Amino acid sequence: MEDRPSQDEPQGVKTLVSFYSHYLWNRFFTFLPSSNSNVIGKIFNFSRQTARASSRRRRPCLPLPLPSYSPESSLVVKEASVVYEVLEDIMGHILVNLHNVEKNLRFWQSRAESSNSRKLCFMIFERGPRAFIYGTVQLVQECIADGPSVHHLCQSASAYISERLDVLTTLRRVLATFLAEVYMEVDRCGEELVKDPEKSFPSLLVTINSLFSNLEASIGHLHAIRRADSSVDGSYSFPLLFETLPEVNQEGSQWTECEIADAINLVNKNIQKLGSYLSIIVAKHQKPKKVTQYWIPYTCGAVGLSVCSMWLLRHSRLMGSPDIDNWIRDAKDSTVSFFNEHVEQPLLSIRDELFDTFRKRHKGVMEIEEVQLTANSLHRMLLAFSEQTKGQKFPENASDQEMLEIVMARYEKELMHPIQNLLSGELARALLIQVQKLKLDIETAMLELDQILKANEINFAILAALPAFFLSIILLMLVRAWFKQDTKAEGRGRIARRQRRLLLVEVEKRILQYQTFVDQGLEKESQCMFGLVLYSLDRLFHAVERHAKSTGEWQSLRQDIIDLGKPGLQTTYKLVVTSRMERVYECLLPSLKQR
Repeated sequence: MEDRPSQDEPQGVKTLVSFYSHYLWNRFFTFLPSSNSNVIGKIFNFSRQTARASSRRRRPCLPLPLPSYSPESSLVVKEASVVYEVLEDIMGHILVNLHNVEKNLRFWQSRAESSNSRKLCFMIFERGPRAFIYGTVQLVQECIADGPSVHHLCQSASAYISERLDVLTTLRRVLATFLAEVYMEVDRCGEELVKDPEKSFPSLLVTINSLFSNLEASIGHLHAIRRADSSVDGSYSFPLLFETLPEVNQEGSQWTECEIADAINLVNKNIQKLGSYLSIIVAKHQKPKKVTQYWIPYTCGAVGLSVCSMWLLRHSRLMGSPDIDNWIRDAKDSTVSFFNEHVEQPLLSIRDELFDTFRKRHKGVMEIEEVQLTANSLHRMLLAFSEQTKGQKFPENASDQEMLEIVMARYEKELMHPIQNLLSGELARALLIQVQKLKLDIETAMLELDQILKANEINFAILAALPAFFLSIILLMLVRAWFKQDTKAEGRGRIARRQRRLLLVEVEKRILQYQTFVDQGLEKESQCMFGLVLYSLDRLFHAVERHAKSTGEWQSLRQDIIDLGKPGLQTTYKLVVTSRMERVYECLLPSLKQR
């Protein structure tokens, strides 16, 4: 006990030196020439450099419920923007931590609603190699001791999941309540912050400091309850202790620059402490990473990749084998052959068919003329035979079919005495006429077949190019899915559109739950639910921002989202706004393929 003062003395000296150096540095700024109306801007710039230099950049959060300020004084506008940045920094950190808690909580809720077999599978196969070995040994012991029963393991899985659900649910309730209190306080003194930020901002800092004290008490209550019976080692090894404002003048107009700067720095330090504490406690109760959940497939993939690598090494040049070079050469030849047969040649055929029409048409005219000459020759032969047989003059336009009937009738008569008529009759002429007719029929058929083939050259070329076309379509679909990244609400596809609509449904449901708690007089539950409404609005705000800006709907949609977060508006009006948002704005409409 006697060594404790000696150990604490260097720490106290460091604290004292740091305080007085900070005090003197702020006093030095008071002697610089400046107007009184620029106090907050100067203090904020200094505090941002000292207390937030190492903080990472975060995306803008849900807009604050502040009224539109009058642009009469540019100085007031500048000071108000500084106040906005301080308050947005507080809300931004709370929303980020709340989102981290919420996404882990939803994972454990999905596991809690699953079946016992699914829980058992999770406990054994999705928590890493160590849990797999431990769960397998425990399962074997249970089977040996009590027979083939897994009831105890299922109870253990339910307790494991329930503990994380309880902790994360409590954290979500505490953070949502704190977020709602800060938001309501900003809404309450919004007019004063816009009109006179120098006077109203210090009093708001005092209120926020008291809210941090309430948050410390709520998390301390969780720390005290869960510390003794927690199965998560090291989760509650230290409590959360915020720094509090010293005893200063309660009237904001009487605060000095140094006191305001200290208050801002203190708030920033409390935010950093809260983030550090939550990152530790959430890390102990967070969902397993994807590598941990799918460690078995990843391990099998790694083993398979190792075996494949060894096999490739065995057939590579390093081992004196030319197999890989031969395979690469064969693959190259196959690719070139596929390209020539299914891409280059079909495209060349289509090009020739489209751009060489005149040449092909001229060739087709020549073939038709040859067929016409054969037809004219047959007509003259039929005409001469018919005139000689009948002994009368036939007109030049006599039908070939009529004259062919005369030839066939004479042919049948001549066949009565084929040998005699072959030498002295008309049988030879009749046979020659039939040969000419057969020649004409063959040429006509060939001409028609050639015309059919020429008419379908483009179709044949397209059929040959279909494999390459389908392969290109598949590659384009894969590239399109990779670029769109449709799994998040900020995406462009049907899945992202559906998630944005589900966010709007979530906002509407939580607004109704908030009103139900208000009607029942449950103040704490209503504050928590209002904080969850703000969280859902923040997610919706970022999900629709990029799409609404591209369609020109952002100004109107942004104002509707801000109206949904105002505590003073009636629930009926908010429900009308959500209904209008779902029907009017393009980024929230259902997909065209689903309508």
